Amino acid sequence: MDKALQQAGEKVRRQVLGDTYVDRAMSNADAFNAPFQAMLNEYCWGACWTDEALDLKQRSLLNLGMLAALGRMHEFAIHFRGAVRNGLSEAELRAALVQISVYCGVPAGVEAFRVARQVRDEMAKEEADP
Repeated sequence: MDKALQQAGEKVRRQVLGDTYVDRAMSNADAFNAPFQAMLNEYCWGACWTDEALDLKQRSLLNLGMLAALGRMHEFAIHFRGAVRNGLSEAELRAALVQISVYCGVPAGVEAFRVARQVRDEMAKEEADP
């Protein structure tokens, strides 16, 4: 295990998903799945998200498209929130969801817009009630 890569990955994971989400994921880890959390930080977030060839906004857009295409809407919601945190505008997010609808099919787009609305509503409520 590469500790430096794991730490760098956890740092960007926190930047994209927020401390609350990462703290919850890490604190819910037990002896069975703790190695998986470490692997996520090192491999997914460290090796992938710290590569500077793409910026965080570009990575967020890619994730939204891939997760919608795969029908992984729970992860889509998490990464939609991350895309907002990474600075994607409403216009950019809307355009991405329209493109998802065209290339992944209208049902995938309908679901993506539904989940996006739910996440946006949650984020607005959190902003209003800190």
